[in-house]
Amino acid sequence: MNIKSVLLLPLLLLVVSCYNVEHNCKNFKTGKFSFEYEVDGEKKITLFERNDSIEIETFEGKTDTASIRWVNDCEYILRKLHPKNMAEEKAIDMKILSTSGNTYTFEFGMVGSDQKQKGVVTKIGD
Repeated sequence: MNIKSVLLLPLLLLVVSCYNVEHNCKNFKTGKFSFEYEVDGEKKITLFERNDSIEIETFEGKTDTASIRWVNDCEYILRKLHPKNMAEEKAIDMKILSTSGNTYTFEFGMVGSDQKQKGVVTKIGD
C-alpha cells in the first residue's frame, strides 16, 4: 500500500458515510397514490388511497380494500379484507426503502417469503 492509498482511504470513507438515503416515510402514510409498472411490455397503473389503517386499490376497473398494520414509520403489513382465493389471503410486507419529493421506492413480498420485488410509487394527492 502506498502513501496515496493511505491518504485517500479516510477521504473515501468520509464521503461514503455522508451519503444518507432520504426516509420521510411519514409523508406517505396517507394520501392518494399511483403505481406504474410494465407487464409483458404493457404499461399498467394501480391507483390507491391510504389512510392510517385502510388502503383502497383500483386496478383495471376493479376496487379492493386491505387493512394496514404499521410495523414502524417505513414498513407495514397489508392484508386484503375480501380475498377471492388462497393467494389473496396471504399478507404482504411493504417496506419503504427511500423517499424523494413526492415519490418513494419500496420493496414488497409475501410475509415469510424471501422473494421480494421493488417498485416506485408517486403521491398524487392528500
